[in-house]
Amino acid sequence: MAVALSRHLAAVRAVVLDTDGVLTDSAWLHAATWKTAFDACLRAAGDPRPFDAVEDYRRYVDGRSRLDGATAFLGSRDLGLPPGASDAAPGTGSVAAVAARKEQLLRERLRGPGVPAYPGSVRLLKALYVAGVPCAAVSASRHAREFLAGARLRGLLRETVDGEEARRLGLPGKPDPALFLEAARRLGAAPGECAVVEDALAGVAAGRRGGFGLVVGVDRALGPTSAAELREHGADLVVTDLAALLDPDPPRPGSG
Repeated sequence: MAVALSRHLAAVRAVVLDTDGVLTDSAWLHAATWKTAFDACLRAAGDPRPFDAVEDYRRYVDGRSRLDGATAFLGSRDLGLPPGASDAAPGTGSVAAVAARKEQLLRERLRGPGVPAYPGSVRLLKALYVAGVPCAAVSASRHAREFLAGARLRGLLRETVDGEEARRLGLPGKPDPALFLEAARRLGAAPGECAVVEDALAGVAAGRRGGFGLVVGVDRALGPTSAAELREHGADLVVTDLAALLDPDPPRPGSG
């Protein structure tokens, strides 16, 4: 039986969705590898406060490119680390070295089992596919395609704009809307005709800055202030699962 889209998506011609934490249950993996990399740096710098894989990740790292995330968090601790060379070896002596260590750790973890898609996200993607609404996945990560393929979502997505594409095209990371705007362009829709679905504060802010017609915040954190912060950064609507964007009681044929 076909599943109807909710009224929130009634006027939408295309949908652009973040990957980690929205489509795939992979945000925890990014947070865990960041924690290992950051905690080593903090210990070396004499900062006794460890990286909080929930709040620090959500506030400074989530949704940003690897280097931007490292810069934002380490800057919040006033450690005074040099930026470092773009090809820095993994370590703790520069922002680039910490970012490289995170990348090294993530690559090691990717050799294991893949991460699943959220069931509610799969339901929404299938409903959008049936309705003929094209979708694109967006991610600051260079590993988004691996996560999407492992979760068997690629067939439901028309386009993917990830960290590799951002590097190739020279696109700035979130909260700049460039990634989302490129995805909308590839889907053939104006931003005002598109919905953006994001769990990261930086991503929600990017959707609002880009002039998208609907910005949906996904509150996976379920913290005391997380939903309010998504709204403060520009979310028109906040849900805890993408199944909330489906109509639980669609009209029956011949009714009305």
